[in-house]
Amino acid sequence: MRVLLLSHNFNPFIGGIEVTSEVLAKAFVNAGYEVRLMTWTREPSTEIYSFKIIRNPSLWRIIKEHKWADLVFENNPCVRLAWPGIFIKRPSVVVLHTWISRSDGTFGLKEKIKKKWWLERAQKVIAVSSALKEKSYNDALMLGNFYRENQFRIIEGIQRDKSYVFLGRLVKDKGAELAIRAINELKKQYADTLQLDPNLTLIGDGPERPRLEALVQELGLQEQITFLGKLQGEELVTCLNRFRFILVPSIWEEPFGLVALEGMACGCIPIVSEGGGLPEAIGPAGITFKKGKLQSLVASMMLLAEDPQKESAMRTLAGEHLKSFRSEQITKRYLKEVESVLTHF
Repeated sequence: MRVLLLSHNFNPFIGGIEVTSEVLAKAFVNAGYEVRLMTWTREPSTEIYSFKIIRNPSLWRIIKEHKWADLVFENNPCVRLAWPGIFIKRPSVVVLHTWISRSDGTFGLKEKIKKKWWLERAQKVIAVSSALKEKSYNDALMLGNFYRENQFRIIEGIQRDKSYVFLGRLVKDKGAELAIRAINELKKQYADTLQLDPNLTLIGDGPERPRLEALVQELGLQEQITFLGKLQGEELVTCLNRFRFILVPSIWEEPFGLVALEGMACGCIPIVSEGGGLPEAIGPAGITFKKGKLQSLVASMMLLAEDPQKESAMRTLAGEHLKSFRSEQITKRYLKEVESVLTHF
């Protein structure tokens, strides 16, 4: 059987959808499917894959690949890549990784068309969190997102000698500024009583970086805050193993929050914004604070900093919680759904 997997972006882009596209494509190949992945990403990757990648396809190439496929798998709605499905009847599976609605929760004409027509034409719609299912498409099957357990793990022998880490793109929605200001509050209010050094490392890059670096200078936090830029692979995992806590202070509602799982798998306790799929992602192995509220974030950070037993208990809970999000387990469920669609189409 031939599967055409559609991913708007792909490696060398780094993000949750790009990662899951790669993991799912490999799982389909290992299950015996012939896989082609089609993406708008022009930039080539240095990695060698067991499946064919079609980058920035022409109009005719898009049509040709749809004719080739026995099933079309959209890893998040990709109408610009999937439109031939209107005329070339192939079974389709659509996975929702982000909200269908606008950022304010409303539905405009574009969103209504995508929800009421594009998703309803699919044989199967899958949402990666209960929050996403309830808010975007209640008829979807919920399959929790997954992390790469073979990569993100606790490495014995690494000293956990740093306090807080932020991992993500440096854009306003991700809340890195809030994390910086929280460190400033800890330094000002609790420096004499705090049982840890209030330091923060930011891993990632983006358009907000110059402004955030200027803010660090303005607040006099050069000794407390470090910008590392992008890290990948084993370098990233090794770095995460040095931290006690991972901050996910997103200003918008994250549909899931894969970064929280990755940090947790490396031994970091997540402190995350409430709302969206983040509370679902961390379960009992992390704590939440009121989205966008500085003092709520500071209070959550203090709660763990002053309670070593609570910190230890949450780190223990993480192992059991992560079992539900292993890639091997969840990709098997994806394969089962794909096989069901192929059988009944």
